[in-house]
Amino acid sequence: MSNNPRDQYDLQNVISSNRFAGLWRMLTGYRLNYISATVSMAFAATAKTVTYLMLAYFIDKVLGKNFDLRQLALMALMFIGLAALEGLSTFNAGRLANFTAESVTRRLRNYLYDHIQRLTFSYHDRTQTGELIERTTSDVDALRRFYAEQAIGISRIFMLFLINFIAIFSLNKTLALASIIVVPIILVTSIFFFKRVTKAYEAYQEQEAILSTTLQENLSGVRVVKAFARQDYERQKFENDNWEKFVRGRRLLLMHSLFWPVSDIACGFQMLAGFFLGAMMTINGTITVGTYIAYAGLVVWLIWPMRNLGRLIVQTSTGLVSFGRVMKIIEQVREPLETAKYRPLGVLLGELKFEGVSFEYNQNAPVLKDISFECQPGEKLALMGSTGSGKTTIVNLLPRFYEYTGGHIYLDGVELKDYPRKYLRNQIGIVEQEPFLFSRTLRENITYGVERDVEQEEIEAAARAASIHEVIESFPDGYNTLVGERGVTLSGGQKQRVAIARTILKNPRILILDDSTSSVDTETEAVIRAALEQLMKNRTTFIIAHRVQSVMNANLILVLDKGQVIQKGTHEVLLEQEGVYRQIYDIQTRIEVELEHEITWEESGERLISSHGKSTQLEIMSEPVLVDTAFEK
Repeated sequence: MSNNPRDQYDLQNVISSNRFAGLWRMLTGYRLNYISATVSMAFAATAKTVTYLMLAYFIDKVLGKNFDLRQLALMALMFIGLAALEGLSTFNAGRLANFTAESVTRRLRNYLYDHIQRLTFSYHDRTQTGELIERTTSDVDALRRFYAEQAIGISRIFMLFLINFIAIFSLNKTLALASIIVVPIILVTSIFFFKRVTKAYEAYQEQEAILSTTLQENLSGVRVVKAFARQDYERQKFENDNWEKFVRGRRLLLMHSLFWPVSDIACGFQMLAGFFLGAMMTINGTITVGTYIAYAGLVVWLIWPMRNLGRLIVQTSTGLVSFGRVMKIIEQVREPLETAKYRPLGVLLGELKFEGVSFEYNQNAPVLKDISFECQPGEKLALMGSTGSGKTTIVNLLPRFYEYTGGHIYLDGVELKDYPRKYLRNQIGIVEQEPFLFSRTLRENITYGVERDVEQEEIEAAARAASIHEVIESFPDGYNTLVGERGVTLSGGQKQRVAIARTILKNPRILILDDSTSSVDTETEAVIRAALEQLMKNRTTFIIAHRVQSVMNANLILVLDKGQVIQKGTHEVLLEQEGVYRQIYDIQTRIEVELEHEITWEESGERLISSHGKSTQLEIMSEPVLVDTAFEK
């Protein structure tokens, strides 16, 4: 992060019900630059106006009269000086305005990136990724254009109008008043289109976010799309979303297309009327030829800027809409990571106690009900249950990804809510069923959870403990091997072992294994299980699994159904009870026996067709399906 004080400004202060006030606050730290750009615009406008006034003087007072070369050279130098002043002022205004726009939006992008990572899990659950990407890219760029082009452009137009009107008024009051008849028409037309363009652009941006979400989901799930041969379905879905964007974009462009003819015709008639009136006054002797020529130049810079003002007012609606969309992210309350009542000083032991814990994602829709159990330091606790029974929800409460809505959770005798979130997450390691690896080197992925400099020896030790060191060494670039997006260059088992190495290096006191071996083959599972046994030593461990083999060594097994504990005990105790756990055990044991028989039949060539059909059917059923079937029974 930059150490520039201007980059440390908290954009929460930008939040305002008045969008113009919010846009002004967003300039905090760069206002002087922007005001300087406006002043430079004023100098450029003044130089242009003075040029026309000097032209009138030259025609009326100098041209055709007796004058010497010195006077002519002086006039030429003054014209050159004014042109130089106008050019330099315009350049400086553009430079300062663009510097401000780029700096403000750079700060905004950095803030949004950091802010989004600090929002709650609940916010991310209900917000689409494509929507967030759209707001942090397209909408931020719209704000950049607002500051670089539209806001400074409006300032320039007001400067040109004010200075040129004063100049024309000084030449002739009648011409000045007659030259601004069209201004109210342009303003009313601009406001009329502004309201409609605002709605059209907001609808267009919403649809573009939907299209971004569709594209992002398709690219993330491209393997699933190919596996199920759903390319045609996805193409049709994308075309439908893209067509809707086209329709909304066409409506938006229609608004712009209607505005231009109206403003151009009105401004054109105003110009012709002004030229005609000025010409008649010159013929009648009311004004001089020099005055008329100066007026003809000045009126152009009076009327056409007003025409562009209408265009900018209409385009400004895009900046205001984008500002509102960005503010909807910024106004979200961050998840406090450091705030806490209790500051642990010693080493965390890992003793956990749940007392009547309940939780609900949505009001009056409980996901967990009256969950109670105890787990001593270093013990293994297993969670089993059908899909949606609340297993993952329980472990998500430990790092305070979500806050329990009832009951108490005690960690080492202290209420869990009293601990800082950051401290808890540093003390808890998670190995997920589908581990996420970043598109970085294997070294960076393994050291990701460690907030210190790590020696190569430590990385290799963690990799050896996770049984992945030899695999990494077999790659040409070793630990510098770049992992593809989401780890697609590695097999499922290799990704899992890299995730285990990452967790070993983090050295957490509490470990969460979320069905870590369910999606790999038997041989890979044995390797991963050995690595996990190494990882679980002297750590309080929560194991989510569907295989009885994965939980039978746990100190306590909880069987869940519909958010409640329906069985509790060790493997031996639960086998003696009539219940779901025993049913799952019997089903999985029978499958293993039948598979062994089938392998034996295949080797001896004495396979029975009926038995083969039955065993194959059981073989293809995954553990989650078997568990769900047991609960249904």
